[in-house]
Amino acid sequence: MNSQDTHVQAILADPRWARIVARDKTADDKFWYAVSTTGIYCRPSCPSRGCNPGNVTIHDTLEDARRTGFRPCKRCKPDGPAAEAVNAELVTRACRLIEDGESAPSLTDLAAALGLSPGYFHRVFKAQTGLTPKGYATAHRAKRVREALTGEGSVTEAIYDAGFNSSGRFYAASDAMLGMTPSAFRRGGVREEIRFAIGATTLGAILVASSDKGVAAILLGDDPDALARDLQDRFPRARLIGGDADYEAVVAEVVGFVEAPRVGLDLPLDVRGTAFQQRVWQALRDIPFGRTASYTEVAERIGLPSATRAVAGACAANKLAVAIPCHRVVRNDGALSGYAWGVERKRAILDREQAA
Repeated sequence: MNSQDTHVQAILADPRWARIVARDKTADDKFWYAVSTTGIYCRPSCPSRGCNPGNVTIHDTLEDARRTGFRPCKRCKPDGPAAEAVNAELVTRACRLIEDGESAPSLTDLAAALGLSPGYFHRVFKAQTGLTPKGYATAHRAKRVREALTGEGSVTEAIYDAGFNSSGRFYAASDAMLGMTPSAFRRGGVREEIRFAIGATTLGAILVASSDKGVAAILLGDDPDALARDLQDRFPRARLIGGDADYEAVVAEVVGFVEAPRVGLDLPLDVRGTAFQQRVWQALRDIPFGRTASYTEVAERIGLPSATRAVAGACAANKLAVAIPCHRVVRNDGALSGYAWGVERKRAILDREQAA
């Protein structure tokens, strides 16, 4: 084997080469590479056309790359800050503008404040946060409303403190933000009626509960009484009503879905959670039937690759077993991890999906 062949084999065996081929943005500023045929050096994420490994040298530092005598690439600009870092700083500034404003600033105003075009700013913001600027502003105002409603002021004061310039506009959005009226939220859900019933599946007992908007909880366990206490803890101020004969039909449909997941659950859901939890739960529902994804992969899919622990927390907060398929999330090595309703149930549900 000649020296060129040896060099090629060394590059191919270097794990950094795979990151160059993948144009891995997370590798930027961790190493650089130079290409002898073009006389340039680049970041790992450089969007330029792929290169032959025989023409590549990989460098641990920017200084080492510069010592090749090559020029910096004009596309990825390896001498400056990484585009990902620049975008993260821009989005952080935009979030502060949204959070500090008395009302939600427009897309045009936000982009102008950052010196960007509205279209480019919108793409960068969504790529970094997983939300549009408008979606982020809505989520932030919802948070401010929830915080204000726990205080001593009136509901009207809470509405205006959260940046709504009219109570009518707030009440139009209050169901989506709070899952109930602001007065009911302040009372911890008091007077909200939750109908429920307990049935049996091959996985054990099942409790199904619904609000007037749809199925709000599907809980699995061994002890029916423990499931009822769990429901009470999740809706501490609501009025719990035992299901009648009509509601038994809802329970039967959910039981059928748990026993044969491919059939699907053709019932409206009342999905309650923070903006972040909602994003995670939607990502779970996007995992194909019979497949799994790691917590890291889910974090990457919502645009927040460092939020692995927060993703795990959102999975744990899921109240809708199987309907929101947190059972499809596994550890990075493919092993089953914790599951609110027991790892054995998680294994059984996955086995059913993969066998279907």
